[in-house]
Amino acid sequence: AFPLLKFDPDAGETLEDCIDLEGNPALDQDWPSYTLKYLDEEGREQHMELPVTFADFAASEGRFRKHFRIAPPETWGPEMIPFHEFLDLDEDEREGHYPFIWGVDGKNRLIRILCSQEIVRSGEERRRFWRQLKGLAGELNRVDVDALVEQTKAEMANRLSSTLLSLVASGNTGALTGSISANGSGTSDAPATGATANPDYEPVWIETPECTACDECTSIAPNIFAYNEDKQAIVVNPQGGKYKDIVRAAEKCTAGCLHPGTPWNLREKDIDKLIKRAEKYQ
Repeated sequence: AFPLLKFDPDAGETLEDCIDLEGNPALDQDWPSYTLKYLDEEGREQHMELPVTFADFAASEGRFRKHFRIAPPETWGPEMIPFHEFLDLDEDEREGHYPFIWGVDGKNRLIRILCSQEIVRSGEERRRFWRQLKGLAGELNRVDVDALVEQTKAEMANRLSSTLLSLVASGNTGALTGSISANGSGTSDAPATGATANPDYEPVWIETPECTACDECTSIAPNIFAYNEDKQAIVVNPQGGKYKDIVRAAEKCTAGCLHPGTPWNLREKDIDKLIKRAEKYQ
């Protein structure tokens, strides 16, 4: 509902240089997410990962109460569509459907809350405004060439490893020798990363046993961090986001167990400042 926008006129000559959206959760998403805990029909605790849309915000404000109505469970049907999915539909596709958000009642049971047309229009406006801000800040549809290169190299390495293991298992040593000659001679079809790659790259790491499940890292960079089965943070993809998000996560970590390592993309904006900020958490 209220994105955080920082404008520094001395940061550069263009709006993209001067606008900073750091501090907003889930920068690459339309909406951040949260975990809704509830009790199922057998009284067991369950949970769902859901987006925090404008409708979820408005439903928590008494002034918008007239725009929401709880739908009794016996009325639930396929014509009811989650609010964030409803916004993605064209006008003609919305015919006969009703947007809703999930919530819980006083007994912590799931409820569906129907949203008015006014809330839908406001949600569209908020989403459009957020996308416009990201466009001005250069965050919309940005293609990270270096990330694609690294992903390609990793996929090629995985395919090569699978091939070699298959050849070993089959006892086809002749083919194995040929495969090593073709693929292990020091040449590669993968494109070079160029000057933007960091030769001293050290990936982010977490002292997982020390994690207190504060939700900071998983909220700031959900593509990099996740919880394991013990509800403690782990790194699932060290290059799944920006180094800026890794540094922010380290700064927010209440247990001090997250160590940023070094950036893998030296072309990231304000990288020198980020490296300086990360030093105290290494």
